[in-house]
Amino acid sequence: MSVISEVKQRVDIRELVSEYATLEKAGRNLKGLCPFHTEKHPSFFVFPEQQTWHCFGACGSGGDVFSFVMRKEGVDFGQALRLLAQRAGISLGPYEKVDKAAEDAKERLFQINEAAAEYYHHVLVNARAGEAARSYLAGRKLTPETIKEFRLGFGPDAWDTVKNYLLGRGYEERAILEVGLIIEREDGGSYDRFRNRLVFPICDAKGRITGFGARALDDSLPKYVNSPQTQVFDKSGSLYGIDKARSAIRKQNRAIVVEGYTDVLTASQHGWKNVVGSMGTSLTDKQVDAIKELTGNITLALDADLAGEEATLRGKAILAHSNTEAEVILLPPGKDPDELIREDVALWQKLAEQAMPIMDFAFQSVISRIDIKKARDKSLAVQKLLPSIRELRDPVQKAHYLHKLSRELRIDEAAIRAALMERRSVTTGSRPGKPAEQVRPAREAGSSRIEEHCLALLLQYPELRSSAGELSLEHFECTENREIFAGWQGSSNISDLESELDASLREHLLRLVGKVFLPGIGESEVIRRADLEYCILRLMERLSRRLEANKEAILEAEREKGGISSELIKLEEQGIGSGQQLQEVFAKKGRKEWMQSKKRT
Repeated sequence: MSVISEVKQRVDIRELVSEYATLEKAGRNLKGLCPFHTEKHPSFFVFPEQQTWHCFGACGSGGDVFSFVMRKEGVDFGQALRLLAQRAGISLGPYEKVDKAAEDAKERLFQINEAAAEYYHHVLVNARAGEAARSYLAGRKLTPETIKEFRLGFGPDAWDTVKNYLLGRGYEERAILEVGLIIEREDGGSYDRFRNRLVFPICDAKGRITGFGARALDDSLPKYVNSPQTQVFDKSGSLYGIDKARSAIRKQNRAIVVEGYTDVLTASQHGWKNVVGSMGTSLTDKQVDAIKELTGNITLALDADLAGEEATLRGKAILAHSNTEAEVILLPPGKDPDELIREDVALWQKLAEQAMPIMDFAFQSVISRIDIKKARDKSLAVQKLLPSIRELRDPVQKAHYLHKLSRELRIDEAAIRAALMERRSVTTGSRPGKPAEQVRPAREAGSSRIEEHCLALLLQYPELRSSAGELSLEHFECTENREIFAGWQGSSNISDLESELDASLREHLLRLVGKVFLPGIGESEVIRRADLEYCILRLMERLSRRLEANKEAILEAEREKGGISSELIKLEEQGIGSGQQLQEVFAKKGRKEWMQSKKRT
């Protein structure tokens, strides 16, 4: 989760605005005198469910927590972010513009990894020191072509060969340490991290080497070693082979996730190019997000011995995402994908075709191990399966599996739903020292996805600028997206935009610029323009719905007072009511006229 998203989640707009204005209940919303201009009658509304605000009076402005602080305190986005982060107890780094020197330093880390990969690969392929590793790979039936394609390497059994090689290439020891290729000694000095190990370069989706994984070829422990967390490497967000598999995943609209490095290598060698590795960890939200950029269909290859537990635990990151289909390839006991494919590729093909939905398999695995005649076993099954059901975003799927659990265990569905609600109240309960009503769930990210998709198109394909004439700042509800769109309007290229944006927005910009689209977008301008037109239509429809919802909020508030203005009645009857019309109603009508219209109605 980005800092911007975390701030939005933790800062409640009701609490924030209440420090600047007196608010009163208005139906499901709140209203008060606008804090941005002088007025006698309330025209300022806060919408807690959407975490937004809007003034229907002279201001005519609105937005989220960021835009409120920016306007009230007279600060830019970066300063607003710092103020709100401080309020939420979120630590930020020093506030400073990201200069070219900082970017050059990060690029230097990629270059060091690239140079190290070249060295490790040379040792594996050409040096006597790599002979044992070559023999090991031959035993795994990995071809020279696969070894070259994935740039496998070997770290010599010595303390400082890699360090000395990189120093000889002109890289500073501090930078080599920073990228994780060497380890600092407690008494001073340093030594190579990957010694006497087979080395697997790990790349991001763009093919840049971010870090390394390494396997011991003897009895050394630990068996596997990874690069530490660095500026460019994050194991929880990395997928081994994603740079090679990206095209195939988009083309086949399916990603198969395995655990090990050699699982990916063997699968790729046998034609399964859409396979990536989670590197032995449970599938994380970050990894699912990376796959979601390419496909909504994820298949996990699980060992049968552990598949039941793994399907419920590893599937949580997938189940928490809407519009994501998850399946399980059930492997024979004791077999991993590497071994199975080498021994019987036809069986692997068959099992992949027979993959079943992850929730169905979790049910099968858990319920097959209990005695449904025993209340204790039923309770255990509910405890294991209910958390995964709770993660489902789709209400239809959630209802389906609640009914399935009731039927399989022969338990009243109402009892299971009660257990679900009880668990939800525990997991979303108030934090110590904080009233329960102040704790709110994270806002649904869907509202910003269409904005980000639209911006990514505009940023990555300059030829689409001429098709975006109908877009305005009002179409972007999220302040960070609105700021980037405003900057894009006044810039001629990404470099200019990057230099003009506040440093706090730079990470968000780079994520948009690096967004990977589904097949077709990058290959056809016709498809790109059609996609943009669809985005613009969606944004316009959303704005219209937002204005309509605002109008309904005003109507609800007026009904609670026992009367409705004639102007609002007309708007309601005609089924219209733009933001501008509502502004005019509030700005031009004094309380006396309101009361007169109230009597007339």
